Amino acid sequence: MIDWIPVVFITFKVLIFGTCMFFAIKWHYDQGKMGTDRRALLRTGGKIAAVFILLLLGVLLFTFGLARMLGMDLSLP
Repeated sequence: MIDWIPVVFITFKVLIFGTCMFFAIKWHYDQGKMGTDRRALLRTGGKIAAVFILLLLGVLLFTFGLARMLGMDLSLP
């Protein structure tokens, strides 16, 4: 019975990811047909990129602060 668990999980994962990718591609294709404003799209993309960089910087600072608090040596050789 335990031998079937990976088969079931992998099959489920492939079905779910395949379905999600199909709908994601379909949604993006339908959005492209609507003819959105290119400037608004670039502005939104820039905002998303800025938020991503800020969140990445926050996670990095949190990680180094936690490591320093725990007494880990973070110096390069």
